[in-house]
Amino acid sequence: MPLDVTTISGACRGGVTATTHLCSTELDRFKAVANEDVPLTVGCTERATLFRQIAAENDRSNPIEFANLRETAGWSGDSDRAGPKMAALLAAATEATTPVPMVQLESSGIILIYGRDEAAIEAGELLKDHLDVTVMIVPPASITPPRGADFPIAKGRIRAVSGHLGAFNVVVDDFVEAARSSRRVLTFGPSRNNARSVCDIVLDLTGGPALLPSDLRDGYLRADPASPGAILRAVLKARDLVGTFEKPRYIAFDAGLCTHSRSKQIGCTRCLDVCPASAIAPAGNHVAIDPNICAGCGQCATSCPTGAPSYALPPEDALVRRLRAMVIAYRQAAGERAVVLVHDESHGAQLIDALARFGAGLPANVLPFAVNEVTQVGLETIMAALAYGASALRFLIRAKPRHDVSGVTRTIALAEPILVGLGFGPDRLSVIATDDPDQLIEALGKAPADAPAPHPTSFRPVGPKRDVLRFALVELHRAAPAPVDVVPLPAGAPLGAIEIDAAGCTLCLSCVSACPTGALRDDPERPALRFVEDSCVQCGLCRTTCPENVITLVPQIDFRASRAPIKVLKEEEPFCCIQCGKPFGVRSSIERVITKLEGQHWMYSGSGQSLDAIKMCGDCRVGFIVAKGPRLDSSPSRKVRTTDDFLHDSMPRDRTASSVGPFDHDLSEQS
Repeated sequence: MPLDVTTISGACRGGVTATTHLCSTELDRFKAVANEDVPLTVGCTERATLFRQIAAENDRSNPIEFANLRETAGWSGDSDRAGPKMAALLAAATEATTPVPMVQLESSGIILIYGRDEAAIEAGELLKDHLDVTVMIVPPASITPPRGADFPIAKGRIRAVSGHLGAFNVVVDDFVEAARSSRRVLTFGPSRNNARSVCDIVLDLTGGPALLPSDLRDGYLRADPASPGAILRAVLKARDLVGTFEKPRYIAFDAGLCTHSRSKQIGCTRCLDVCPASAIAPAGNHVAIDPNICAGCGQCATSCPTGAPSYALPPEDALVRRLRAMVIAYRQAAGERAVVLVHDESHGAQLIDALARFGAGLPANVLPFAVNEVTQVGLETIMAALAYGASALRFLIRAKPRHDVSGVTRTIALAEPILVGLGFGPDRLSVIATDDPDQLIEALGKAPADAPAPHPTSFRPVGPKRDVLRFALVELHRAAPAPVDVVPLPAGAPLGAIEIDAAGCTLCLSCVSACPTGALRDDPERPALRFVEDSCVQCGLCRTTCPENVITLVPQIDFRASRAPIKVLKEEEPFCCIQCGKPFGVRSSIERVITKLEGQHWMYSGSGQSLDAIKMCGDCRVGFIVAKGPRLDSSPSRKVRTTDDFLHDSMPRDRTASSVGPFDHDLSEQS
């Protein structure tokens, strides 16, 4: 493949050296550079293992990074114009990566094989020498008993399964073990419901609906019972699930930022609604994410308005920095109208490789941007890409996704009004759902890239997700073709304002105590409700908490919010204590209470001194009431009730002589 060394060197930091057979005849050239312990990036991933082994022998302090310039750029019909693209890929590879914390799962090899016929027993025979096997057949379990089975066989129907690899909890109805004396078919004794068991692995061969989210729960395996090949692959995979395993802790969670609920009022449920692995559950005022179950789709992080869950593979700011390096290097190398193709390693990378080996390869202006999961890319990444100078973004997903990927379409639906409102126009963002390389190249050619931002920026993102998003929006507004101050957003957006019906608001300030982000605030000097739009995440807790139901959410983005002063939604004159002069309430509320009580309640009729207690602060009111004492003179007259009155009330109204009991006379005398 041709290498435009001049173009690549001009856009990359440090020197660039072209080689022909770096991993074989020119391996000494690599060893010489590796001995220098300088930052080093290799533009080929074919022999990455070999290069890492050589680097380890030299005890390098600087890691070696790798970029695939061959399948993604050089093997293409546009390879003669791929210099800027290669520079962009090398620049992205040099961005430092942060280590990801890991989660350990322990499995001792206890497996439950759940099936409908003899296929489950055959699977048990294959695994009995490697795992602790139990086979359970769905009722009626009318199958021929095996000859000399070395593992338990039972009948039962799984009602519920929870847990993960090494810690599954199973609830079974109609459970009973098969009799060892079964002759023609398995025979069973009395069964019982709600039987409970634990195991490390579950192999589902029923062919029915998945017991757990398919392909997302470690230790839960499924196979079509009609496909011997599928069963064999599942058996081989189950055989290896013994020992200690590690998986990334995909999500870092800060419970202090969660806006799920306050005071038993539910506010935000975005992450609960989108998690395909059922790894998130309510836990009081916030939610809890089980790292053992989390499959790493990242949709909780992209949907959360506050950044309470943040993706760790890599963090949002590190991901945007890698994107920044790629787009800016491409722009500096005179590349035009860059299209960022967001893809994952398991599906997208293989599709790109196939296109490079057997087709025309990717166009020179399409920059492949590999991530762990396409669904981890949020609004902050999209806004930053356009601000840096990318013309468009395409999201490559499977034709039949392993899990719900609606988070991608929701993020695009949120980003498009912002881009259209700022003059970028439509069709900047789209999803390509395909497993065919030819369909991929066709989809990339259907929507030509429009002109990028006329004033691209180069800001370096640092900090949590919410800060990266705020910074990216400000920079996109500055780089936009036709910036405006306010852009309306669809319902459910994590940005916006609130409106209140000032006439119905009593300034009780319950919304202030419920607001988890401090967007709603009081005023320590006077009765007032203030609002900071830049802090509002549209969680809705203020709306659900308001006793007067006067709050309305307004999803929008106001680009002036970050520098705007605090907005006063409502304020009133305070009511001052008539005795000490201290302000203690809202004038309109106190006057409304006085109006309703005056002449309407016996305690406040007649003398005006009783109403004075309402006009006093708490301290003065207590002293006033103690000094005056209770007012019994004006209270309604009440008849003192005796035992005779109670007896009279309990007697029948129309009593005759025959109805008098033998104890009535004595009871009356006792009274």
